[in-house]
Order: sequence, then C-alpha cells, then structure tokens
Amino acid sequence: MKNVAGLVLAAGAGRRFGQPKALVRYAGRSLLDRAVATLRDGGCRQVLAVLGAQAEQAMGDATEPFTPVLNRRWGRGLSTSLQAGLAAVPDRYDGVVVTLVDLPRIEAEAVRRLIAAAAGGASLAVATYEGRRAHPMLFARSHFDGIATESSGDRGARDYLAANACLVHEVPCPGDPSDVDTPAELAALRR
Repeated sequence: MKNVAGLVLAAGAGRRFGQPKALVRYAGRSLLDRAVATLRDGGCRQVLAVLGAQAEQAMGDATEPFTPVLNRRWGRGLSTSLQAGLAAVPDRYDGVVVTLVDLPRIEAEAVRRLIAAAAGGASLAVATYEGRRAHPMLFARSHFDGIATESSGDRGARDYLAANACLVHEVPCPGDPSDVDTPAELAALRR
C-alpha cells in the first residue's frame, strides 16, 4: 500500500476545554493546522479533516490545506466522525492514517513509519510509545466498513482492532501521544 490519505478527527465541541479543540492554539498554530501538517509531512497525499462544532470558524482559521468533511452528527460521539471520515476518503486511496486533533506532539515520523509498515504488508497498524498503543493509526481500505460498523458512541476503532488483533502491527514511534482535554493539560505541555 503506497497511496495513503490522512484523516484528522476534529469535530467535537471540546466541552472540557471550553471550546472546540480544532480552534485551540499551541506553539503558535491551531491544533487543526498542526495535525494536518503532521499527516502531510509524514507522507499522506491528501488530508481530510472531519469538522462539526464551529466548523466554519475552524475552516476560516486554518492555514494548512485540507479537504473538509462535515459531520452533522458530531454530538453523538467520536464514532460518527470516524464513520464520516472513512466514507469520505476518495477511492483512489488504498488506506488512511487517522489521528485526533488534540495530540499536538505527534510527529510526522510516526506517520512515515505507519506508511512504511503498510508498504511492507500491514493492513492495520498502530503507533506505540514505550509499548503503549496510541495515535496515529493506519487502516487499509479493506477494513473501512468493518471499523465503521464496529464503532459506536465515543469508541472508535478499538473494538475492531481487538477483534482483529492478529492483523494489527504495532509500530514503535518517537514523539509524545499526550492529549489535550483541558486548558491545564495544554499549559502542562507548554512547560
């Protein structure tokens, strides 16, 4: 698999943060711009971003080019964004690297390593950090329907990956998969 798109899940309202995380700034850039750039710099030929809460503002604030995917059901959980995003990946792509908008320290090298694993035959690949699974994740197109069917509420691909554990390639990656759910967590990352 060589032809891989990128997908940022960025539709939530960020209730614990106090605003949609796609609009939050870290190190001079919005979290949405950071996620899009990470996927692009890691080798994704096209990056899609699923938006929901304050979607127009997120698109207006963005400086990195991406294909917007509107999720009108964003209030029903992360799974609806994953489903919308997978359905929107153009047919010309063999797979997709998925990440969340609130992971500002994920590195492009993690994306490169997942794409390399796919080129080596992996159809499901998950980044690991010191042995712990996190984002980004890579899914071959052959898994899109199963992942979409198995995801529910705020549970994305976890159940599908567990059911297909023998196919999941764990890929050790550099970087920090810490997420930013609150202003205090963002402040801690800035230190």
